[in-house]
Amino acid sequence: MTLSFGVLAHITLQVITAARALSRRDRQPASRAAWLLLIAALPFVGIVFYFLFGETKIGGRTAQRMANATRRLGHLRGGKTSEAEIPAQFRQVFRRAVAVNGFRPLAGNTASLPPDENAEIAALIADIDAARDHVHLLFYIWLEDGNGLRVLDAVERAAARGVTCRLLIDGLGSRRMARSARWRRLGETGVKTAITFKMRWLLFHIFFARIDLRNHRKIAVIDGRTGYCGSQNCADPEFRVKAKYAPWIDTFLRIEGPVVGQLQHIFAIDWMTHGQEDISAMLDDPVPADPAGFPAIVVGSGPTVDNRAVSDLFALLLASAEDEVIITTPYFVPDDTLQRAIHGAALRGVNVTLILPERNDSFFVARASRSYYPDLLRAGVRIAEYRKGLLHAKTLTVDGRAACIGSANMDRRSFELNFENNLILASEDVTGLIRTRQLAYLSDARELACEEVETRHWITRMVDNLFATMGPLL
Repeated sequence: MTLSFGVLAHITLQVITAARALSRRDRQPASRAAWLLLIAALPFVGIVFYFLFGETKIGGRTAQRMANATRRLGHLRGGKTSEAEIPAQFRQVFRRAVAVNGFRPLAGNTASLPPDENAEIAALIADIDAARDHVHLLFYIWLEDGNGLRVLDAVERAAARGVTCRLLIDGLGSRRMARSARWRRLGETGVKTAITFKMRWLLFHIFFARIDLRNHRKIAVIDGRTGYCGSQNCADPEFRVKAKYAPWIDTFLRIEGPVVGQLQHIFAIDWMTHGQEDISAMLDDPVPADPAGFPAIVVGSGPTVDNRAVSDLFALLLASAEDEVIITTPYFVPDDTLQRAIHGAALRGVNVTLILPERNDSFFVARASRSYYPDLLRAGVRIAEYRKGLLHAKTLTVDGRAACIGSANMDRRSFELNFENNLILASEDVTGLIRTRQLAYLSDARELACEEVETRHWITRMVDNLFATMGPLL
């Protein structure tokens, strides 16, 4: 009798969980099917996994604060860029970007790309040392290493001069910094700090929010005039917490112009959500424009913002290509939309090059990524694996005329779960800088032959495909 009751109770829970999985909004059919299979195939475990990882809840209070901050900030003030200033080839991309945050494309921007990871941090420190009003920094990972501590030193120097400094880190990615004595002492020096998605009271937290949602953004804004956007965490390229994959190869674009206000807007929403300080008045200050500058737009995506935005924008950039697309990303687990876009671009004669790391710090992603190689190689996509470290740069250039750079990877986690920030720009000069960096990565990469991939052992193919099949469970 007891056994029969237990079985009945479990079946009832399975049905309730399956109904919940089917009724959730913003979920792709493949994801629904994968969760239904897991719930049915793994007694009890499937149900537990679903409630831990099957929904993108950020917590009721956090969600309310984020919604309030978004409403409080409203839309950015300032001039608009006419579509005539955006090349016709990329107007659909910019239109899709507008739909994400309500930002408008803004002209009058300039940018530079420091030559390497240490130079990127050095440039940031120089800007912090020159700051007069405020310093806003948001990093997914901030380590207590050479670069991480040098930035903290610069922030403390700025605070001592009377500059308002606000630092925001992720509770998981920067968990060691969040627990450090140095982080706790920052308040004594006048530096304001906050942590997104804290890891305290984890067992209690799992009942109200998904525990693996992360703020993966990398944003720096100095005095509202200078901004940084890219893949660079606040750490040494040696990345000692995962030293065997080092160096970590990153890009961090330094930007000046009106679009910096949009980076400030994204930072402000996160700060007002997690730091619970209203800084909306800062967005009223106009940012000067360079008459010869390029048009650009910031995209701040996430599970509560627009969880299809990143995939759509990558796909539209590929669709806009006429001659060439070069992509770098450390984590490649595309959804169907992006996979078809890459495949289709190659089939219509676009020279598509995909540069990925040869050794990946994520075993799951490395195996899943390789399952997509045969289809892409047969379509004519050029795939190369970078050999001199973990290629962490997230860049996409189109025809040497437009580029996307930011924190988002080409995987389902960045598409649907992480809070990300990207910059889309139309400029031959700046795209040329990014493209030159991409070609340098390509020169240190090994290109894969279609025959090499096609002849891999069937067990290898089976394992790769198994991990790819698990992708929709994200």
